[in-house]
Amino acid sequence: MDITLAKTFLAIVEAGSFKDAAEKLCVTQSTVSMRVKALEEALARTLFERAKSGTRLTPAGEQFQRHASALLRVWNHAQLEVALADHHTDHLAVGGQISLWEGYLLKWVAWLRGARGDIAVTARMGTSRALIEQLLEGSLDLAVVYRAESRPGLIVEHIFDDELVLVTSSTSSARSRRKGYVFVNWGPEFAADHADTYPNQTHTSLHFDLGAVALSYLFDTEASGYFPRRLVQSYLEDERLKLVERARRFVYPVYAVYPEDHNTDAYPEFLAGLRRISDELSE
Repeated sequence: MDITLAKTFLAIVEAGSFKDAAEKLCVTQSTVSMRVKALEEALARTLFERAKSGTRLTPAGEQFQRHASALLRVWNHAQLEVALADHHTDHLAVGGQISLWEGYLLKWVAWLRGARGDIAVTARMGTSRALIEQLLEGSLDLAVVYRAESRPGLIVEHIFDDELVLVTSSTSSARSRRKGYVFVNWGPEFAADHADTYPNQTHTSLHFDLGAVALSYLFDTEASGYFPRRLVQSYLEDERLKLVERARRFVYPVYAVYPEDHNTDAYPEFLAGLRRISDELSE
């Protein structure tokens, strides 16, 4: 399939009309219509319903949207690898849930760049489900996630257990600490468990998507929140933070997921480095 057709399809979905998509793509509206016609003929399905209020997807269009996005990711991945081939011996696309980058995957990438500077690295963030889908479609080489379903063609390896603990920078009473509580979004798994454990704190007045920002906030003001122990252990030891002893601790197994038929000779080295850093965290 001509990748331009998939790009045009996604532009229409995003823009909401053929006219706005044409402006975004810097082509005429008739060109957009011709591309959609060619795509619909290739798929033997109508993808859009056009009305005065705009354009909306048909059921077939809704099904194709996910595949169009995957096609574009694979194409972009291929373009990147070809472009890097002149200056690097290989390219590794690694993805991880956002909570696993700070204090873990960033250390591994730093080690990898030092050990194998000849290999280009692309780092991505996403949910467990999205990253596994990218592995299956071929636009990702390695995923590190909390939740990993066994899928044909993929190897799932448990590498360590991540413990999230409640810490505080407050010297006040427990009641005051509750008022200064901040919710840190460590991913859908933590969000669901947190809601079950603390149903009255599902809508806190302060919510952070980035753990590093939330940690800085704790150092600037008296507050409390959940953090991976690997991120706060040194601060607990020097007493800049205190552990809330009776609070529930959340433990999540962390998995490395990668294709069975990977075509990179350096995979054993990549994985050995990942396991070594995991072992250091577990000590």
